[in-house]
Amino acid sequence: MSRAEVVLYKGVPPDVRARLAEAFSLTEFDGVNDGNRAAFMAALGRADGAIGVGLNVGPALLDAAPRLKAWATISVGYDQFDVADLTRRGIVLTNTPDVLTETTADTVFSLILSSARRVVELAELVKAGGWKASLGEAHFGTDVHGKTLGIVGMGRIGGAVARRAALGFGMKVLYSNRSRNEAAEAAYGAEHRALPDLLAQADFVVTLVPLSPATERLIGANEFAQMKRGAIFINAARGKVIDEAALIGALASGHLRAAGLDVFEREPVPVDSPLLTMKNVVALPHIGSATHETRHAMASCAADNLIAALGGGSLRNAVNPQARQG
Repeated sequence: MSRAEVVLYKGVPPDVRARLAEAFSLTEFDGVNDGNRAAFMAALGRADGAIGVGLNVGPALLDAAPRLKAWATISVGYDQFDVADLTRRGIVLTNTPDVLTETTADTVFSLILSSARRVVELAELVKAGGWKASLGEAHFGTDVHGKTLGIVGMGRIGGAVARRAALGFGMKVLYSNRSRNEAAEAAYGAEHRALPDLLAQADFVVTLVPLSPATERLIGANEFAQMKRGAIFINAARGKVIDEAALIGALASGHLRAAGLDVFEREPVPVDSPLLTMKNVVALPHIGSATHETRHAMASCAADNLIAALGGGSLRNAVNPQARQG
């Protein structure tokens, strides 16, 4: 019996690659670009499965893959996929929702702390030789401990951020979510609030919702205006969850004290973006899960998912389990 054909379109650690090569007949690409797209599409046309990240997957691409049964994304987010079309075609999509929770929560808190204490700005001042004497009030930051944190989207990562905030920094935690997170309420004293109420009360607002038609531009000019004057805004969800121009306006006017951003409307962020010239903006290159340990765990989880999906095993991380064929 022939082995399933799988296309790997993103580099993975050697041990994960070896496991995939043992289970499948593997065709590999280090990303998909204009130079190899034709070869990638030809391989996809023969494939039973695909695994990777960083590719928009819609009907036009799937039309060229009539044998495909499963697609494993090495990410928790799946906004690059047309899930409804995958489901209609009987293609299972899997993701990696658990293994990056703690690492991404660490990144969120690094943005909170660095924005509040002006860490990047002042580190650059020191490197540029600008530290000539004790710094005065013009360079002071603001405290994090004891403040109020508003979390928009209380899923796994939101819960991990709430734990750090409540138990580590003595913060009051408010959250806005489609449903109540009773575990976070019991463990961290988190309080469920309507979004306008959360925005009005929080000293720090963190967005952690997945990108969907319902959440695109969820936070715009009206929402920024509802936030406290001097509040700090953190986005570690997706860039399109907010209206970036409205954020720039709120920062430029002084209504917001600062922003910490790991995601942008366009990525990489354009070099002429006003956000990159603002001293009160901490800008990261979408590194929420970017540690050696977590990226290895994500690749390993995605491989497990694909092996289970094509081998008839139990699926733990299926986005659309109803699509499973056979």
